[in-house]
Amino acid sequence: MPLNKKQAFLPQIFIAFIAALFIIGCASVQKPMGGPRDRTPPKLLKATPENMTRNFTAKSVTLQFDEYFKLTNQYAEISISPAMERSPEYKIRQKSLVIDFKDTLHKNTTYVINFGKAIADVNEGNVLKNFTYVFSTGAHIDSLTVSGNVTNTDTQAKEKEATVMLFPLSQDSVMFGKKKPSIYTTTDSAGNFTLSNLHDGTYRIYALKETSPDKIYNNDQELIAFSKEPIHLNKDTSNISLRLFKQIPEKFRIVDKHFDTDGKMFFTFNKPLRDPSIKITYPPGIDETKYVDFGKTNDTAMVYLKNLDFDSVRVAFFDKQKPLDTIFLRKGKKETFTRNITFKYNIDNNQLLQPGKDLLITSNLPIDNFDPNLIALTEDSLQVNFTAQKDQNNPKLINLKYRFKQKANYQLTLNEYAFTDMYGDKNKKSFKRFTLNKTENYGTLTIKLNVPDTSKAYVAQILNSEKQLLKTVTFTKNTSVILKDYLTGKYKVRVIYDSNRNGIWDSGSVKKGTQPEHIWLYNKDINLRANWETEESVDIPSESTLP
Repeated sequence: MPLNKKQAFLPQIFIAFIAALFIIGCASVQKPMGGPRDRTPPKLLKATPENMTRNFTAKSVTLQFDEYFKLTNQYAEISISPAMERSPEYKIRQKSLVIDFKDTLHKNTTYVINFGKAIADVNEGNVLKNFTYVFSTGAHIDSLTVSGNVTNTDTQAKEKEATVMLFPLSQDSVMFGKKKPSIYTTTDSAGNFTLSNLHDGTYRIYALKETSPDKIYNNDQELIAFSKEPIHLNKDTSNISLRLFKQIPEKFRIVDKHFDTDGKMFFTFNKPLRDPSIKITYPPGIDETKYVDFGKTNDTAMVYLKNLDFDSVRVAFFDKQKPLDTIFLRKGKKETFTRNITFKYNIDNNQLLQPGKDLLITSNLPIDNFDPNLIALTEDSLQVNFTAQKDQNNPKLINLKYRFKQKANYQLTLNEYAFTDMYGDKNKKSFKRFTLNKTENYGTLTIKLNVPDTSKAYVAQILNSEKQLLKTVTFTKNTSVILKDYLTGKYKVRVIYDSNRNGIWDSGSVKKGTQPEHIWLYNKDINLRANWETEESVDIPSESTLP
């Protein structure tokens, strides 16, 4: 049957519709794929009024950038010097930032608006760091500068992205640690800083590596630095050296306390202790059954109690027998705990034991007793005799003695019920396979330390490439440190100038105005070669030459 005109036209309409979709799809703008990542922050194209304007009378400022941007933490990041009673209002309009002033500006005054890290592009978040807008309500713009660098005392590395702050001396005691500074900047990747457009006067300068972006030193975990003497600014001042350190809190405080799932009490202190001890003062009779395991830096403690039949416990803390604090910790009398005895060994990640060393078995729970008959050691699949004993000072540690041989394959089997912890729990069966490392993978390192002044005391610390502390020595005269049978690799030497002769590094105090003890890091890695005796002579510089 012949098609009418309308029916004959339908296929043509369909073909035209498909073609149109194809053309539109081809012409649509797609986001480019691949290519280098945008690492460029927004760039200022125009400021109205212009930056560095004199005789400023405007009520607002418009800053035009080359791309879309966002403001982050503007009221924490953006500061104005001198401070205004009423903060300006910040509005984003397309690619421009409009700043409306709510306060009347002082006459003949230089204003500096520091945007900190507030401005970043929308897509990649690239931050426009330390951007400032400066203007003066008079004919003169303040132009003095303060510059220098910031170093981390512990690592001796230049500290990037540390906040450097200036407080007028008259406001220092009122603002520092309480309010955000109005004059600040951020160090660059080399730890350098410059504060510009400053008015003459007397200032206190600080550096802060903070844990929160409020620019207020209010946390014991934050790093702080300060110059002991105020800066009398009447000309450009350079070469200011600031050393960041973690201040040791004056007052002892427990920042965490809880029962773990296995029943032990866990405590975290706000500072390390020199000679800590713990006593259970309630319930009576509990203290005699406890075992306390302090962390390596004496700022944590695990307390194991054999008798857990109580609702609450009272714990007293001491340092050098001096009482520090007493706390209560509650638990349900019928509360149950889950325990599983696990073990660690002095074997490296390659399952290698160091030649000449005993095999150390460390439990996660204090061991009450063990049965050597349920422990088996095989050498190339043949069972061998050994001796094992519990460490007198550490109930978690078992020392297994055997004359291990090169090229032999060993397997340690801890059969079920071999170990009984202080609660009466038994271990499950476990295995550990290992071999003896080659003696030629070890060497002897002798480090000769040459002191600049025999009237002063020093502490030398030897570290491996992972910055783990291996050995510490105290000395006042030229001395040698011998590391015998150490793994080949790179080693570092760090020296503490022990001004109070107590054998440890002492931090500083902002309140007392004391700086931390100087640390010097030998700038050369000492390479210990395999099966070799290496000797290195280290000349310690005079403390007066350090920044």
